[in-house]
Amino acid sequence: MKSRLLLLFSFIVMAFQAEAQEGIPVYFDYLSDNYYLVHPAMAGISQGGKIRATARKQWFDVEDAPNLQTLNAHFRIGESKSGVGGIIFNDANGYHSQTGVKLTYAYHLNMGGEDVRMLNQLSFGLSATMLQSRLDQSEFRYNGVDNAINNGGDIKAAYFNADVGVSYNFKEFYGHLTILNLIPTDRNLYSRNRAGDPSETLIDNLRRYLISAGYVFGRNEVQVEPSLLFQMTDFTKEKTIDANAKVYKDVSFGRIWGGLSYRRSFDGTFISNGTEVRQQTLQLLTPIVGVNFKNFMVSYNYSYQFGDIRFDNGGFHQITLGYDFGQTERRYDCYCPAAN
Repeated sequence: MKSRLLLLFSFIVMAFQAEAQEGIPVYFDYLSDNYYLVHPAMAGISQGGKIRATARKQWFDVEDAPNLQTLNAHFRIGESKSGVGGIIFNDANGYHSQTGVKLTYAYHLNMGGEDVRMLNQLSFGLSATMLQSRLDQSEFRYNGVDNAINNGGDIKAAYFNADVGVSYNFKEFYGHLTILNLIPTDRNLYSRNRAGDPSETLIDNLRRYLISAGYVFGRNEVQVEPSLLFQMTDFTKEKTIDANAKVYKDVSFGRIWGGLSYRRSFDGTFISNGTEVRQQTLQLLTPIVGVNFKNFMVSYNYSYQFGDIRFDNGGFHQITLGYDFGQTERRYDCYCPAAN
């Protein structure tokens, strides 16, 4: 019964705000040295390359609960200023799912002059995205005529879009500005009238703005990295902010690290507990741990949601596996994990 309620709730929400999950949802895997997943300008940021695979699952005891899988790789083209990358992803939630491919080109401009050991780099990135959304209505039950249901069929729709971004890395400091879903795209997957009625407003994709910045303190065996990530969705004006802190420790076989992220929405919904009505906002607390062993990396994070009203007491689990290649030693005289 709980899984049925989840699927019904998910469909109702997506029928009005389907674009909120168009493309790759921004969770917390970017903290696993995986900034390219959300910032196209980070493709080929180092002189070598990186491969990252992630898997996320919500509510293990709920059938057809939201889950996400991504695989990405990016690298610098030789000694040039160009970087390229690609992402494959699958995002599923109940009756709705989306799969897609992103291809990225980035250009890295050295601002440090002849001192090649100093990281001072301005980067620009552009990603082209091909995405297919699917709404499986084969298990829907209804009586009579309902234009929102396509005779219980399996609806699919393909879309093209693009992301752009700029990043700046100066020694231990970094900052990113990215626009996701740049191109307005009519989406009639959830339209009540798919015959093309001009009087009906089609659900459009949601452009999203991401701004993030961070700094790594310490050059000895232990380093501390605070960072922030701000998100805003253009159409709905939804806004969230992540406050992150990570600690690194160099060890004989590589590096161990851990951190904590707190996400809070600026928007909320009004709820009633029977005696009073008050506003509840999205709040997530996410601890993350990881280890780098030679060229390999593995990390795990768990997100716990605060609030009086939650669908399930269980949290959201995510694991990331990575491999770095093409760079045998640190190129820059700084503690900058993304570039070194």
